[in-house]
Amino acid sequence: MLDGNGALLAANEVATLLVPPGDTVPDWLATASAADGRVHGDIGGRGFEAHPVPHGDDDSVTWWLVEDTDTRLAIEALRVERERTALLSEVSSALLASLNLDRCMDVTARLAAEHLADAAVVIAPAARHRYPAVLCVRDGDPVRTRLRVHPEDVPGLAEALQGFPPVPSRWIDPASTPDWLRPDGFGEIGSVVVTPLPGLGVAAGALVLLRRAGQPAFDEGEEVFARLFAARAGAAMSAARMFAQQNSITETLMRELLPPTLHQVGGVEFAGRYRAAQDTERIGGDFYDVHPTADDDESLAVLGDVCGKGLEAAVLTGKIRNTLHALLPMSGDHLRVLNRLNDTLVNPHSTRFATMVLASVRREGAGVRLRLTCAGHPPPFIVRADGQVEEVASRGNLVGVMPRIEATSTTVTLAPGETCLLFTDGITEAHGGPLGGELFGEDRLRRVLADCAGMPADAIVEHVQMLAAQWIGDRPHDDMAVVAITAPRGSHLTAVGGHGPGRYTA
Repeated sequence: MLDGNGALLAANEVATLLVPPGDTVPDWLATASAADGRVHGDIGGRGFEAHPVPHGDDDSVTWWLVEDTDTRLAIEALRVERERTALLSEVSSALLASLNLDRCMDVTARLAAEHLADAAVVIAPAARHRYPAVLCVRDGDPVRTRLRVHPEDVPGLAEALQGFPPVPSRWIDPASTPDWLRPDGFGEIGSVVVTPLPGLGVAAGALVLLRRAGQPAFDEGEEVFARLFAARAGAAMSAARMFAQQNSITETLMRELLPPTLHQVGGVEFAGRYRAAQDTERIGGDFYDVHPTADDDESLAVLGDVCGKGLEAAVLTGKIRNTLHALLPMSGDHLRVLNRLNDTLVNPHSTRFATMVLASVRREGAGVRLRLTCAGHPPPFIVRADGQVEEVASRGNLVGVMPRIEATSTTVTLAPGETCLLFTDGITEAHGGPLGGELFGEDRLRRVLADCAGMPADAIVEHVQMLAAQWIGDRPHDDMAVVAITAPRGSHLTAVGGHGPGRYTA
């Protein structure tokens, strides 16, 4: 029982164990009043809740003390656990927002420094004898670097980089921490945690947490939480690294499947344009190539169309292009080349087929001589210098359907400034126009080409592709490919020996 000034008037036997006679009542209780209701405080390191019973005849109050140490510890533990769960959720969301490895490392270092330590260092496995790393201090920005160091200088780091369990913090002497692990201006290190960043089958790296001297050392609970944090970060980094590897492989394969950039070969202008059926894809079933001969005398131009769209069709175009490249020694005989290619495609278990046109191209004086063979493909158009557009008289059956290819070849001569245009049916069969359902058609293509008389090869293919794209708008369409073969205007400067426009005079 306390009087109005907080002085102890009486205490039962249990209360005297908490506040022995002669001891001062704790301030939190001495200054409390009945009007405050229940109050909380510590006595001897234990928590208590005090319930007041006021006396009506004076200012004295009897306080009943109920120990709530365990309850308060449980509430505090629950609060900490909720904060940690929220942090793990934040970490997962932040890391899943990107499949970029550098960004994942930045986010990991920043969040670790903000919530777990005074500074954090994320170290990835070595690449070319250097360890990619990100250092971040609390309230600072992540700093990327590449370390040429020995992980064995830090106890447990070499093992963590290999995915082994972490070394307890108490086993690491902060004074032995090497300078390369200490951020600039950080000061003396008081405690260190080293934990692996588990990956998808292979360790994604290691996380090093640093606290300054004078701060509480990492306790066991914090080390356990650091491992939970690292597990999420490691999974994200591993996924980002796997995505980067797969993307690199895809880019490499894509470059092999994409049509090449064409230029002047053997004194002849070549130009090509390609657009896949899906705007979200870069490859499809149309393809073209220009293969110079060893003596740069006669080139073989090929344009083809494989049935189907997307990656599956592109894989078949890759097979066809590689086969044609292997058949170049016999390129002088188009029918023989087509039949050898047909042998590789005819398969009773597959219905895949292709159409194509072969063009053997040779510079002859001021003009260009073409030998053209179509195999199930739309015949090319010849754009004369006066604007007349002619269809090449060559026909043949599909490649990959019948046991043998039958086709006719036609020879055409181009005067300076004249062009032969090879195209796939994605151009002529493109649906669009004002009403959306009209075909672009061969007649419209003829009129377009008539306006291109005398234009360079690159300008012609660009113009045709642009008008076809305008025709279809945002409607679905097939793969579209065009190749222009043009006899350059001017005289051939054989002494120059290059492949660019500078070989010719006006």
